[in-house]
Amino acid sequence: MEHWVSEIMTVNVVTISLDEIMDLVDEIMSNGDIRHMPVTKGGFVIGLLSQRDLLRAKLSSAIDFSEADRKELLEATDVEKVMTRDVKFAEPNEPIVHAAKRMLEMKIGCLPVVGEEKELMGLITETDVMRYFVQTAEGDDS
Repeated sequence: MEHWVSEIMTVNVVTISLDEIMDLVDEIMSNGDIRHMPVTKGGFVIGLLSQRDLLRAKLSSAIDFSEADRKELLEATDVEKVMTRDVKFAEPNEPIVHAAKRMLEMKIGCLPVVGEEKELMGLITETDVMRYFVQTAEGDDS
């Protein structure tokens, strides 16, 4: 029996708008234990931020900077400068196996799930996929 992305995707996705600053992203991701955050405009995904993007932004400012200096630099850095623009998507009615295979081949940790109008519906992450395959391997096909 084939299973669909919509069955395992995270639906309450934390997003950020294009005009926010990286300091806010840092705070949200750190406090909320969030690894991927779609950047949206009018409900549509225009970019994606990951913990890796955030770490890269922090490291670029880390040499001989105090914590206050790094915070100040992040406050001056726009999301648009750091986000991944070439976002790959999944569809809710796509087989989980297909989405997982693309994530593996492209070495990415998540795919925003979009509807026919390209509006954000959810997010499928490597954790969602691993949980699904573990449950399937254990015989829990629910």
